[in-house]
Amino acid sequence: MAESLTADTMPAPHGFFTRRGGVSTGPFSSLNCSLSSPDDPAAVLENRGRVARSLDTGPDRLLGLTQVHSTRVVTVTEPWAPGQGRQADAMVTSLPGLALGIVTADCAPVLFSDASGRIVGAAHAGWRGAVAGVLEATIDAMTALGVAVGDIAAAVGPCIGQASYEVGPDLRDAVLGRDDAGSRFFAPGQRDGRWQFDLAGYCAERLAVAGVGHVIVTGFDTLAGEDSFFSHRRRTLRNAGPIGHQISVIRPA
Repeated sequence: MAESLTADTMPAPHGFFTRRGGVSTGPFSSLNCSLSSPDDPAAVLENRGRVARSLDTGPDRLLGLTQVHSTRVVTVTEPWAPGQGRQADAMVTSLPGLALGIVTADCAPVLFSDASGRIVGAAHAGWRGAVAGVLEATIDAMTALGVAVGDIAAAVGPCIGQASYEVGPDLRDAVLGRDDAGSRFFAPGQRDGRWQFDLAGYCAERLAVAGVGHVIVTGFDTLAGEDSFFSHRRRTLRNAGPIGHQISVIRPA
């Protein structure tokens, strides 16, 4: 069974899925849901099917994007074939039965729902996308569907934690270049010229400032939780090969 975490107060059916409960093997073990990985495509489709069925929808209704660290948002009006998602980093929909999936391996998956659970969104928020405004763009797409910003609930899912996320001046300069108040999301690093960045906290702050009525942070660190999560930074630190990605999914009630 595909294992997932949930944010208890989110109105719409959803799951932040871990790496457990799938059929992939080796470095992709076991619930790898990335169609762009070098994993066995049949295994990935089975994994995504397990995810879809756990949320009471069909595998052909679980939609994904070609994620590119942008601020582009797709308003979903019909399903597309697996692997055929547009280049974008967020989706919104009000169509029952469709499930929106975001794959991550340290970036923040952010799920959105209106108070009724009938209008939902999902965003991929790496630091570049978060700084550029992908979360606000997702909110704008939801309001275009008739949702009041204050009626939106948003949950920031498992991502790399501050204690694990050492960053350089390029990232810090980008955050502070937008708003000096972003300095509170940096702690001193273990090396000169390095800082520890709180990606989840930064995303939560951006959501709150945008007027989202209810913001939840799950608080799980993908790098530290090796048994539960894939992590790009962990792979980099070990100079290892390809890895899988977990998926976070939400669908209209």
